Amino acid sequence: MDKSPKALVVVNPWQKLRQFTEARIALGRAGTSLPTQPHLEFQFAHARARDAVHHQLEIEPLRAALTQRGHEVIVLHSAAGDRQIYLQRPDQGRRLDAGSRRILEERAEGHQDEYDVVFVIADGLSAFAIRENVVPLLDAVLPRLADEGWRVGPLVVVEQGRVAVGDEVGELLGAQMVAIVIGERPGLSSPDSMGIYLTYQPRAGTTDAYRNCISNVRRAGMSYELAAHKLVYLMIEARRRKLTGVSLKDEAEVLQRLAAPGSNFLTETD
Repeated sequence: MDKSPKALVVVNPWQKLRQFTEARIALGRAGTSLPTQPHLEFQFAHARARDAVHHQLEIEPLRAALTQRGHEVIVLHSAAGDRQIYLQRPDQGRRLDAGSRRILEERAEGHQDEYDVVFVIADGLSAFAIRENVVPLLDAVLPRLADEGWRVGPLVVVEQGRVAVGDEVGELLGAQMVAIVIGERPGLSSPDSMGIYLTYQPRAGTTDAYRNCISNVRRAGMSYELAAHKLVYLMIEARRRKLTGVSLKDEAEVLQRLAAPGSNFLTETD
């Protein structure tokens, strides 16, 4: 009788489906438990997700990469003094600390510029996501906005920030809309997933019903080019309709298909 470890694993009949997803399906079993290899992979993924939540955002490399591209960068901090407070008090991550508010108030007084959009970069629940994805995403978005004449404000980096902190930043700078790029809650197969939240006429106290979200932006998820295409579409429509949120639908991909010569998405079978 073959008593090798491989022979002890009962193969799941769905195993062929694993080629189509990173989800943990069809792992098989050894007795009543997971086989050793999937169990170790699960522990490793869990450790990566936990590290992503607690990892600090590396400000200086990010600032250097952005300033080298000619962007003005303002670094701020939320009211959450450290990572532990940030995780325990979500409300403090949604607003700026007093010093950061003063910086933006002084910036607004010294500059009478009107901005169509301000981009806010926040670590959120995964600084890994920002480190890996934010620069290539902005490289895909900002040149398109410049070509179309958008007035883009300074890039604002907020440490220990949550989505709603972008509303305060946009309001203080007098921006027509704010796009906050933030590290999303890590999944066991995606510790580096980044989200984008767009809000028209940002004001402190704005609820999520008035935002549009683009999620899972990363190398193994939604590409930077597609995310940039969706974001620019939403921004154009937000400016035209003067709103964001549940009343603004993302139809960028549908319109792109309709514009392709000879295509009809109603008859596509793949």
